[in-house]
Amino acid sequence: MKRRILVTGGAGFIGSNLCERLVENEKNEVYSLDNYFTGSEKNHIEGVKYIKGSTAEVSELIDFAPDVIYHLGEYSRVEQSFDDIETVWRFNKDGIFSILEFVRKTGAKLIYAGSSTKFGDGGLGRSQSPYAWTKASNTELVENYGKWFNIPYAIVYFYNVYGKREIATGKYATLIALFAEKMRKGESLTVVSPGAQKRNFTHIDDIVDGLVLVGEHGYGDEFGIGSPESYSVLEIAQMFGGPIEMLPQRQGNRMSADVVTDKTEALGWSAKRSVREYIATLQSVNWVLK
Repeated sequence: MKRRILVTGGAGFIGSNLCERLVENEKNEVYSLDNYFTGSEKNHIEGVKYIKGSTAEVSELIDFAPDVIYHLGEYSRVEQSFDDIETVWRFNKDGIFSILEFVRKTGAKLIYAGSSTKFGDGGLGRSQSPYAWTKASNTELVENYGKWFNIPYAIVYFYNVYGKREIATGKYATLIALFAEKMRKGESLTVVSPGAQKRNFTHIDDIVDGLVLVGEHGYGDEFGIGSPESYSVLEIAQMFGGPIEMLPQRQGNRMSADVVTDKTEALGWSAKRSVREYIATLQSVNWVLK
């Protein structure tokens, strides 16, 4: 019998890379549920079965009982969440309730992607934006469902992911891809003031390594998947080497976040890739994302 794995957000940046890894194992039957808000059909992986729709409707859309659900399909931008608060609520709050009810009925193991903003600025980060609060409170709901209904779960936390299939343009672009695109176009690199805000940039392959490991062996909260290397946003811009334009400060922009990786490392995980080396690789191919 093959193991049925459902990845919500499977056509997105992180989800597509996870699907690509999971489908390599012939023992896995991999499904994606995505509403294509930031996901793309360009990210489809051969061998993965794709279902289009909202996680809030998971019970109507999925007619089988998965063995594992990786719930990555939520709204995931800090600064934009102030303008998109209705969308944030629909994707993150309505979605998690439906997913948890589906898990309760099917007995699947849930791997929930929390947000490292929860640990930002000594814990204050959890309430600094609509995005951060919904993600932090969702982790509490997952924990409570585990206690109330004895569902198996693990909660993972990502730290500023970069790599293959990053979004490079538009208001949902991620930083490394955005900077590479600006360098390719000969534009200034825009850095939100003060520029000293620290981030632990983590390669997508390290993220997927951790996700697969936690999916197989992890139970409980605080499975952080983040590089121990910390750089300010201004330092990252300086690594790219282009002209820098400072932008005004923005609401919700945390200065730092604790990297909580002890439980993931105890499973045998470690970060193996360096953002400095990745930027140098992009430079060698004229800022073309790989």
